[in-house]
This record gives sequence, structure tokens and C-alpha cells, in this order.
Amino acid sequence: MTDITPSGASLLVQDARTQKRNRAEARFKMYGLAAIAVGLLMLVILLTTIISRGTGAFQQTYVTLEVPLLEAKLDKKGNRDLADIKKVSTFGYAPLMKAAFEEKIAAARIETSLKSKQMAALLSKDAAATLRNFVLQDVDVIGQTIEFEFLTNSRVDGYLKGRVTRDSIANDKSINAAQLDLVDALIADGSLRKRFNLEFITGADASDQRPEAAGMGVAMIGSFFMMLVVLALALPIGVAASIYLEEFAPKNWITDIIEVNISNLAAVPSIVFGILGLAVFINYMHLPNSAPLVGGLVLTLMTLPTIIISTRASLKSVPPSIRDAALGVGASKMQSVFHHVLPLAAPGILTGTIIGLAQALGETAPLLLIGMVGFIASNPPDAITSGLMDPNSAMPAQIYEWAKRADPAFYERAWGGIIILLVFLITMNAIAVLLRRRFERRW
Repeated sequence: MTDITPSGASLLVQDARTQKRNRAEARFKMYGLAAIAVGLLMLVILLTTIISRGTGAFQQTYVTLEVPLLEAKLDKKGNRDLADIKKVSTFGYAPLMKAAFEEKIAAARIETSLKSKQMAALLSKDAAATLRNFVLQDVDVIGQTIEFEFLTNSRVDGYLKGRVTRDSIANDKSINAAQLDLVDALIADGSLRKRFNLEFITGADASDQRPEAAGMGVAMIGSFFMMLVVLALALPIGVAASIYLEEFAPKNWITDIIEVNISNLAAVPSIVFGILGLAVFINYMHLPNSAPLVGGLVLTLMTLPTIIISTRASLKSVPPSIRDAALGVGASKMQSVFHHVLPLAAPGILTGTIIGLAQALGETAPLLLIGMVGFIASNPPDAITSGLMDPNSAMPAQIYEWAKRADPAFYERAWGGIIILLVFLITMNAIAVLLRRRFERRW
């Protein structure tokens, strides 16, 4: 028997070449672990930043006031006619709130040199509209004294959240030290406090004068209707195109060109689809500007390549023996595809579709080009048609709009909107993973 080891060498002792190779392998593993550690660190930093800066948007500062709804101010004729009461604008409600604020200060025995107008300035400019809407919903409350929780302005809210300090208000005309003294006194009295801000989730966008009243609700509705359009169009068109290209289309130069173009379209920047949607759907077809229908059509064009590629990969993963067995027992080509191949590829198709929808949900650039930015609306759509055709915004476009505004309260809401958007994206991706694990077949 021939000894393959070099003369004088031992199998238990590594030679120089083996040691070098092992060291290279150890370094490669170390580099891989370092890369994973850096990636996890960046993810932790990202999530920590988003959560720390965005959670404040889910809390808002409110002040409790008892407002006398004087009949002499709100219903001078005393007939409780809604048409007459609607004629009283928010300016007619402002004196009631000023009087309520003065009464609160007097009842709490708080000493202040502020005038009633300066006291009322601590309230949000949305407070009068809130009071008016309450009265219009039930005119029988006129003549009573009702306790309300009103939003404070963004400076007061920022003061409680640490965003506004006594040093930072030196050049701020919106608030002064005396008003902050009053805020501290109201906090001690229990009349002014922070609580969960449901209106941020359910409300609409607001003007630059009342950032504390801005919410994501209407933008969420706009995104919902856009996703309906994408799902209704992209899924059947993408699956049908994939089945034809993978199972029925002849293999020639025409199909090769189509496949290359589909792959290239998946890598096209999203803003190009926005330009296409602006040119075709708005300028040529004259569809309404800023409508979720147009946004859904643009996102459908952008999502189709992703769905086609993922669906074709799912169809390819089904073993050829499934097709051969179906054809062998007398099934037609279409029967073998729709009765055997497609059901087995369904988990991968659903996963690719959900991931494509999640990608479309987070797109901003194409929506900016068709005008879906920061539209202010107060009421949800009353029908599917109005939800699709009426101007609206979308979550990523709303976040972009808030991020570029000057007031720090809008910037806080932009981070809060990112949290809501991430919740949707994580949920959609989790559903995709669960579907794949639930229905996946091992071949």
C-alpha cells in the first residue's frame, strides 16, 4: 500500500498550506458575521430613530374647558333651525371659548397677566371648528354648559413633549414665557394633559396654521382605494400573462424580446411610470387629477413586472412530472395547467402579489407627478365611485408633504406616518410569509 502523506508528515498536524486555507476561511466567516452585525445595527438604529421621533404623533395635548353654549350667540331666533344655526361661523364660537378659558383660570385661582385673547391663543385654531361641528350635530345642546377637551396649539404640545423650551421661544412670536407659566399652572391643576391622539389615525390633513389637527385617516383611505385598483388589475393581468408566456407561448425571438422587456421594466425607476401616467391617464384620457383611480392605474403598471416575474418563477418550480402525468391520463394542455400546475403554484403567486402590493403601497414619486399630495378633506367617501374618483392623497405622499413643511409638529407627524406605513408593510409581508409556509409544497 502506498503512503500518500509526505515523508515525515503526520495527518494530525496541519501543513502550512492547510493552515493558510483555514485562516482564510475563518476570516471569511468573520467578515460575514461582521456584515450581519453591521446590518442589524443599522436596522436597530433605523427603528429606534423612527419610533423615538414618531411616537409623539400618537399623543396630543388637550385642555379641558366647560363652555356655555349661549342661545343669544348661537341661535338668536330661538327656533333651533339648523339652517339659521349654520350661519354662525367659527368666529361666533370664539368668544364662548375665550369666556370659558377665563372662567377656568378664575375657578382654578391661577394668577396671570395675560389677556383673554392671549389665553385663548393657547388653543388650537381647530378648536372653534370642533365646537361648531358638535353643535351642528345636535342643536338641542344649545343653552347648556358642556365640558370639552380641546386641542392646544403646536407650541404648547411641543412644550409638553420637550420640543419647545423656554430658551427656544426667545424669537418665537407664537408663544411667550407668560403663556408657558399659564400652561404649567394648568398642568398642575389637571386641566391640561397629554393623551392618546386617535384623530391622528382617523383624521385628515390640516393647514399650516393647525398642524396639531393633522391626521393620516384620509390618506389611508386613498391608499386603500389605490390598492383595490392594483389588486383588481395587476393580479389577473399578471397571472394571465405569466401563464401564457410560461406554458403556451412558442419559444422564438418575439417572446424573447417580451421577456427581456418585462425584466427591464421591473428595474425602471418608479418616477418614469409617474410620467407615463401623467401623459396617458390625465393629459390624454382626461381622468380626474389626484384621483385614487389614476394612482392605482399608475401603480398597476409599476407592479405588473414584479407579479409576472414571481408568477413565472412559481410556475417553473412545479415539477414537469405533474404536467406529464396530467397529459398522460388524457387531460388537455389547458386542463393540466389550470387543474394541476396553477393550484400548486398558487402560494408563490400569492406571495409575489402581496410583495408587489407592498412595494406599490410605499411608492411616492409616481403619486407626486399625478398630484396626490396633501389634499385636505374632512369626510370619508360615501361610495366606491367617489372613493376612486374624488381627489385624495396617499400615505407616502402625505408623509412627504408633512416632511417638507416648516412647523416641527408636521415633522413629528411625518415620523408618525412612517410608523403607520411600516405597520402596513410589515403586516403585508408577514401575510406573504405565512401563506408561503402554509401552502408551500416540498418537491
